[in-house]
Amino acid sequence: MIRVLIADDEALMRAGIRLILENADDIEVVAEAGNGQEAAAACRTQDIDVALLDIQMPIRDGIAAAEDIARLSPRTCVVMLTAFGEEASVTRALRAGASGFLLKDTGPAQLIHAVRLAAQGEPVLAPTITRQLLERHVRSGRDTEAARRRTDELTPAERDVLRLLATGLSNTEIADQLYLSAGTVKAHISRILTRTGCANRVQAAVLAHDAQLLTDR
Repeated sequence: MIRVLIADDEALMRAGIRLILENADDIEVVAEAGNGQEAAAACRTQDIDVALLDIQMPIRDGIAAAEDIARLSPRTCVVMLTAFGEEASVTRALRAGASGFLLKDTGPAQLIHAVRLAAQGEPVLAPTITRQLLERHVRSGRDTEAARRRTDELTPAERDVLRLLATGLSNTEIADQLYLSAGTVKAHISRILTRTGCANRVQAAVLAHDAQLLTDR
């Protein structure tokens, strides 16, 4: 079972998400929180696979909670819920250790699928948020040389995996493209994160774009 925490200051929103997720046989909502402080405490005291955090919450917001969870419960995958996909919040949350974003108007089937992906360590990014994130980096100017230095230590195989990861492919899709097993791809990604200093595959994808790996052939 995938154990999930739902954190949102609106009880009605939490109830709606719970109702959707409990329709899935492999997902169990084990905790709810009305603010970021409660969310971090729940992840510290319970075995939670995926934490769905609203960005805007009282006492401690979702971004601060993501930082706490990354420190206190690193095995928990944090997915941020947002009604607007505001660019600055997306960037801040990625730095805090969030590994995914979903808009609050995500459909039931997509929400269940996203939780399953997150539990497997796969990327969870709404397409509109992905576009905003990459466009923000383009507008703000990228330090290509610094990004290339961070990727120079990667093996050719790891660079191939990173390049495909940055296009949004899942582990299985990357494995099919490179004729590898999914387990081998997962191992490559783990080494990529360690060698580049990225907290998650979303940050690795941004790094790949900054280093212009997608244009290097």
